[in-house]
Order: sequence, then structure tokens, then C-alpha cells
Amino acid sequence: MLHISRSAALFTGLGLSVLATLPALAQDKTPKYSNEFLNIGVGGRALGMGKVQVSLADDATAGYWNPAGLVNQKTKYDGVLMHSELFSGIVKNDYAGFSMKLDDKSAVGVSLVRLGVDDIADTRNLVNEYGYIDYNNIRYFSVADYALLLSYARQIGNVEGLQVGANAKLIYRNIGSFANAIGFGVDAGVQYRRNDWRLALMARDITTTYNAWTIHPEEFKGSANALDPLPKSSTEITLPLFVLGASRLFKLPGEFTALPALDVEISTDGQRNTLVSSKAVNLDPRAGLELGYKQLVYLRGGVGNLQQVQSFTGKEEWKVQPSLGVGLALSGLRLDMALTRLAVEKLGQRSQPTSIIVSLGYGIK
Repeated sequence: MLHISRSAALFTGLGLSVLATLPALAQDKTPKYSNEFLNIGVGGRALGMGKVQVSLADDATAGYWNPAGLVNQKTKYDGVLMHSELFSGIVKNDYAGFSMKLDDKSAVGVSLVRLGVDDIADTRNLVNEYGYIDYNNIRYFSVADYALLLSYARQIGNVEGLQVGANAKLIYRNIGSFANAIGFGVDAGVQYRRNDWRLALMARDITTTYNAWTIHPEEFKGSANALDPLPKSSTEITLPLFVLGASRLFKLPGEFTALPALDVEISTDGQRNTLVSSKAVNLDPRAGLELGYKQLVYLRGGVGNLQQVQSFTGKEEWKVQPSLGVGLALSGLRLDMALTRLAVEKLGQRSQPTSIIVSLGYGIK
């Protein structure tokens, strides 16, 4: 009971700290969707469960979802690779993570995320000085976002089942030779495990992340629309985002297990289209379920991204983004696959593509 009381006090204090920051962040004009590439998610397990993961992550992907979970990894070393292609293969999303336990109470990890569109044609000089089309004048460039996360996690010695962790996050964003940005931020997370219950809190960009953009105006010469003003170097702000998570493991007959989980995302960057929406705070719930057999085969499902959309008739409806996944774990090797849709149906049209995400993990004792 003493452990539970201490943990309850800790989570209550963290919750009050979150609420205390909300009035200061309640603005009419707040920056939205900065560094949004870091909200897509990584790992076939997580994406198959609707991105419900802050209380569950216990492998190398914990460096992304909640660094506190690194302490709970089952092997000394763990690595995960993921590749997915979004929007019919136009956008490439890649992830690599590695983690290592330092001892029974601490662990470190490193994660690298890249989201990019490659081979974009620059056709501004397609027509040469003689008025003829010259395909040799076409130049190609890439638009890509990178994030490097360095993670550290430690178990709190006097509270059984309580871990804390933090990320130092370096951002690099590049738009060919036209512009680039560098940013730095800090994430912090907590996980608490008691019997079959798991509770968690993740705070992303807790210090506010600033991306400093550098524009190269000389690269915009020859633009097709000379009337557009040239962009200027500026600073992009990413406000804090919090995720509360809870899950419970149920042991079923026949060596089956069920692991339902719930995450509630709390954004502070102005009003969004979420279940609970306001200028001060938005609440976006997500739910997931993992069914396992002998810790060998897993079937997963999840729902999230609940939004209100308007049809052609003007009727407003609530839509969710479903996801499914399967997993196989054998001798330290983990293969996870997820099927998910990244766009909510618009105006009643079912035009959203299904994305296939595959990740491979391996743990070494």
C-alpha cells in the first residue's frame, strides 16, 4: 500500500504540473503541427494497436514512445528497424533504434527517425534561354525530416515498479538546397508497474522545442511566380504534448493473454479537431488490444484519430482511424506488421490508402 500511495502522489503531482501549464499556453494564435513527423509513430506493434504504447513500450522503441520503458526490456541489448511507405509510396518513413541495459536499474538508448520525399523534380529551368524544352536542366532534390533521440532511463530505488526516463532530442529538417532547420528539445516519461497494471505519463517537448530555420534566398531565383515574396529565416516552436496511458494484462485459459490499453493525448498548441477541443487543451483518446498465445504469436487492433468530418450533405459525423497488426516472437527475433490508414475520410469519400508497416526487432541476452 505504501508503494501505491507514493506512486499515486507522484502521478497526481505530475498531473497538476501539466494542468498548471495550460493557462499560459491558451492563446488565440498558437503554433500547430511543428515537427509533426514525430507523431506518426514507429514500430509494427505500436502502429497495429493504434499508437497506444506509452504504458507498454519495453524494447528499443521505448526511446521513442516513453524512455522510462527501457528499464523493462527483457534482454541486455535490443534493436528495432522499421520501414514504411505512405501515400502510395511517395513518402518514406524509416526508423532505427538500439537500447542497452547498464544494470538492473538503468538503461540507455538511441533512436533515429527519418521521414522524407525523394527525387522531387525542379523544373524551373526546363525551358532554356532559346525557348526550347531541355530535360537535362531538370534538377532533383529531397525534402526530409530527421530526429536523433538519446535516451536514459532509471528505476526509482525506493518505489518498486517505478521508472523514469528522458530524451535529448536533436532535430534536422531539410528542403533541398532551399532551406534547413536545426532544433533541440527534451522529453520526459514515467512508467509504473504493479502486478498486472501499467500506468504511464509521457511529456514530449517539455521544455518547448525551437527549430531555427535558415533560408537560402539565392536558391529561389528563377521561380515560376516572381510575385511571391521570398521566405525569411525564422524560428518554429513546438509546444509541449502529454500522453497519459494505462493498460492491464489478463491471463486467459489455454496460455492465451489479453492486453487492453488506453492512451489519452493532451495537446497544448491551440484548438484541434479532437473529441475534447478547446483553445487551452485538446484530449484525443486512443485504444488498443493485443491478444497473445504462448508469448509467441500476437494479434493486435486499435482505434484512434477520432475526428468530426462533414459529408456532402452537410451532416457532421465522427470518424475513427482503425488499425490491425500481427506479430511473431521467436528466439529473440520479433517480426511485427501493421495495417493502418493515416488519413480520415473526407466528405464521405473512401479514398484513403491503406499503409503497410513492417518492423523487425532482435534482443540479445
